[in-house]
Amino acid sequence: MPSEQEPQAGDSKKKPIPDFLTGGSSAPGTAKEKSGAGMDRRVEQSRWSVRRLGWLVAAGVIAVGIIYLAVFGDHRPKLNVELDRIVISEVKRGPFQEFIVQRGTALPVQTQYLDALEGGQVKEILLEEGALVEKGTPILRLTNPSLEQRVLSQEATLFEQINNMENTRLNLETRAIRNQQELMRVGLDLLQKEREYARLKALADRGLVAKDRFHTAEESLDYASKLEAFMVQTVQQDSLFRVNQLASLEARAGSLQRQLDDVRRPLENLTVRAPVAGQLSQLNADIGELIAQGARIGQVDVLDGYKVHVLVDEFYVARVRKGLKGTCEYAGQVYPLEIRRVFPEVRDGQFGVDMDFVGDAPQEIRRGQSMQIKLELDDPAAALLLARGAFYQTTGGGWAFVVDESGASAERRRIRIGRQNPEYFEVLDGLVPGERVVTSSYDTYEEVDLLVIQK
Repeated sequence: MPSEQEPQAGDSKKKPIPDFLTGGSSAPGTAKEKSGAGMDRRVEQSRWSVRRLGWLVAAGVIAVGIIYLAVFGDHRPKLNVELDRIVISEVKRGPFQEFIVQRGTALPVQTQYLDALEGGQVKEILLEEGALVEKGTPILRLTNPSLEQRVLSQEATLFEQINNMENTRLNLETRAIRNQQELMRVGLDLLQKEREYARLKALADRGLVAKDRFHTAEESLDYASKLEAFMVQTVQQDSLFRVNQLASLEARAGSLQRQLDDVRRPLENLTVRAPVAGQLSQLNADIGELIAQGARIGQVDVLDGYKVHVLVDEFYVARVRKGLKGTCEYAGQVYPLEIRRVFPEVRDGQFGVDMDFVGDAPQEIRRGQSMQIKLELDDPAAALLLARGAFYQTTGGGWAFVVDESGASAERRRIRIGRQNPEYFEVLDGLVPGERVVTSSYDTYEEVDLLVIQK
């Protein structure tokens, strides 16, 4: 009889069933049912055990899940981003005002330039830059020997004409004196003739004097009377002539004096003086330097007030006009400004405007001081606002990543941006108030449709 440890001949071709299918852990020989001594029989195993069915169901669920994800899953390109590496801004409604921020320079309201009216060599510098001056204060002196010689020659000619005029005046006065003296002599002679005639007439009436002598006295009196009338008329005419001559001489004298002043003025112009009261803000001259006629050598600033000169990009040349408002911040205070003058000429892509302070200007402001100017291009109006960000450089305002309510992701969405200022974009379409948008740079997001935000 064979030993119990030896396998039966019929069992040698049958392989054991794995445990995960049978639901148990049996070893060879354990499949036999022990119903009696010395008798064995084969037990049939079920092919659909509970464990096997469980594994099949699990495999089916997994397969269905894979198929679902393949058909209905989100296949959009994604990118994981860290929350602290991006900027998220909320869309809100508020007043929108289009403005630009430009750099302005403080300048005096009025500046008078110092130009050399006559050329020459710098002889003496009387004041330095920064000095306060009154109108007419000498600033520097020039020397020009050839100019001085020419002036002396012209003065000599004018002085000769002035002397001749004075001689004419003297002759007129002398003639007037002689005429007065002659008139006085004629008057005296007439008086004497009248007395002689009266005496002889009294004698002639009594027959005490010859008639010839009386007639002679009468004729002498008549001649003396006519001579006096003639002298009076002559003196009157001479007086009128003298008055006209003196008036002409006075006019000539004034003309010669003006000519003399004009001749001397170039010498006076060799001393450069302050044209107005203010501060000598610039002086470009050195001792011994040759200065050409008409050369600009300095300037004087009137300290009554200041303006701000602003250079604006040529893109805004059609929108910037006189009267537009603006503000600047200085020493922690905001000062209103208004455009007073627009310079239409464009240079190097910019044009200039002058802005006046509306009210008091800052007390400590100085020429050439720079300040940031907020220039308003229109009036405030209600709009949907989104904070400015670097995303606009990539999208041009055509799309943006909008964060979902959970804050776990941001989805790409079409939007439309209108006007903009240094702080906000005006949103025309695609967003509603309260939504949040990733506004930082999109340099690596162009091919991505979904951002997964990792906190």
